[in-house]
Amino acid sequence: MLSWESLYSTKVGGVAPHVSEISEALARRGHEVHVFTRRGDFGSYDEINGVHYQRVDSDLAGDILAQMDRMSDAIFDRFWHVQKLFGKFDVVHGHDWHPVTALNKIKAAYRIPYVITLHSTEWGRCGNNFSTDYIPREIAHREWLAGYEAAMVITTTQRMKDELMMLYQIPPEKIEIIPNGLVIGSFRRAVDPGRVKERHGIHPLAPVVLFCGRMNYQKGPCILVEAIPSILARHWDAKFVFIGDGEMRAECERQARELGVEGSCIFLGYIPSNVKEEWMNACDMVCLPSRNEPFGIVVLEGWDAGKPVIATEAVSIIKNFEDGLLAYIQPESIAWCINRLLDDPQEMERLGRAGRERLEREFTWDEIARETEEVYKRVLDRG
Repeated sequence: MLSWESLYSTKVGGVAPHVSEISEALARRGHEVHVFTRRGDFGSYDEINGVHYQRVDSDLAGDILAQMDRMSDAIFDRFWHVQKLFGKFDVVHGHDWHPVTALNKIKAAYRIPYVITLHSTEWGRCGNNFSTDYIPREIAHREWLAGYEAAMVITTTQRMKDELMMLYQIPPEKIEIIPNGLVIGSFRRAVDPGRVKERHGIHPLAPVVLFCGRMNYQKGPCILVEAIPSILARHWDAKFVFIGDGEMRAECERQARELGVEGSCIFLGYIPSNVKEEWMNACDMVCLPSRNEPFGIVVLEGWDAGKPVIATEAVSIIKNFEDGLLAYIQPESIAWCINRLLDDPQEMERLGRAGRERLEREFTWDEIARETEEVYKRVLDRG
């Protein structure tokens, strides 16, 4: 595994748990797994939960491209030493654009095929836009190069597969859809919802809609804020808790004041994971108003807590009216979905239960490791 982050090195975002959890699940299936990643505050080597962590020094001077080039060079050098000690690797698996330079150098030097998981695209991170700036264009080029050079491409949803084919002309037969996963029970907490609400001045019986994610254009928090007046017109006591920080937080707070709904909104910013887990269990529903969502791990977190999830059509893992509700990327549509659930507590309970059952059936790391193993076998069978 090659990644710029993991749970046991530098941790940046959602790729970190994916890399560590799938590596551990593959190790449980009998594979020898090495994760090549940045060192961060850790030592250069550890074996953790059956996974070998090979960490390299990588300074933060220069822009993100320069940083990743140095990381890739260090990984390539370390790869040679690790192979001398442990033997030749059968397959290499990279995550996102960051280690692409190392992946291609390893492929050329050692004739080892590689698989790439593209968790998102630069186009999506730029708000479904093509940037003319140099760094986003170069990142997009590296994503294209990975899709071209890899033996197989993994992505997490059909929507992401369509996006990759549209952006980089990757043949459909080269892309395998394998979802993200969650450790079952990791977000289930025995909390008193009323006490959690009261700590923030919310009546214990008031319904709470939870947003959890980066406060940026891609995640669409402003769309939810714009929907609030239509929700309060029918459910005056509803409250809206926003967890996360980002460049749009101040704008969303200003928007709430201008709409006269600031008294119904609580912007918590970045909070510790244990507080986030409390809110996931104390809320009445979770809302993802995203403009672009490569996967939507918050959906799984909400399902794990047994909560109904409302999301936009950008979130393709939800089956509409079966285990959640899908809205158009419009505040009126989001308001309609939220009002529908607030009007029908039994429907809220049914959707939360259906989501949890689907999580336990389809999104365990052992199942994801099994599907990933099948991709490796297909690559190796080609010779």
